[in-house]
Amino acid sequence: MEHEGRPRHAIEQNGEWRLVEGDVFGEHELGDAIPSSGHYLLPPVQPSKIVAIGLNYKDHAAEQNKPLPAEPMMFLKPSTCVIGPDEPIVLPQGAGRIDHEAEVGVVIGQRAWHVSEDQAHRYVFGITCVNDVTARELQTKDIQYTRAKGFDTFGPIGPCVAQGLDFMAAGGLAVEGWVNGQRRQASSTRELIFPIPKLIAFISSVMTLLPGDVISTGTPAGIGPLQPGDRVTIRVEGVGELTNPVGQGIRLNK
Repeated sequence: MEHEGRPRHAIEQNGEWRLVEGDVFGEHELGDAIPSSGHYLLPPVQPSKIVAIGLNYKDHAAEQNKPLPAEPMMFLKPSTCVIGPDEPIVLPQGAGRIDHEAEVGVVIGQRAWHVSEDQAHRYVFGITCVNDVTARELQTKDIQYTRAKGFDTFGPIGPCVAQGLDFMAAGGLAVEGWVNGQRRQASSTRELIFPIPKLIAFISSVMTLLPGDVISTGTPAGIGPLQPGDRVTIRVEGVGELTNPVGQGIRLNK
């Protein structure tokens, strides 16, 4: 959030907001109490990278006419694509169809390298909402995903990082995607092909995950195009709603 002209972390407990003094991923203490409303929310974390997982729901693989992957299919979204709540998603001119993708984001809390599945939960700082905005025609054209997934504003994250959620429960966490008040996507992390502990173990066997990095766990069926003037909302159970307006052209407020 922005507080007195600069970015600050705050923690909400039992309806009370307190500023964080120190490193939210390390040593810190709670500072002054602040009002619970009227704040401009920034992205809750600034990851060094977003590690996104493709085709991690069976129904999404089916709608894309692609076979189920034998192992997690991961790609990177750059840190420069990250925006927060209410910041516009900018549709690049000439990029063709741009889709929303509602996803559950896993925020890493400590340096993770070669983590085992049974210890993976220890490295989770919390859960957030992610919109893996995608230039669908460029994705098909390029085969690999860097350009299609990497435009500025293609990584909305927020509105907060929720801690203490039981993301390994049998019922999973519900995830939904809404556009202009109409629900387009609805599923649960219980439908993931590769569950969160598996993803953390797999990714950390390839690259080091740093505090604040985000794993975007995949999107269910129902992806669809965005148009200028739309409002797209991602809902994750226990986290809340991440809403962004949609514009077109060049991002001017960097």
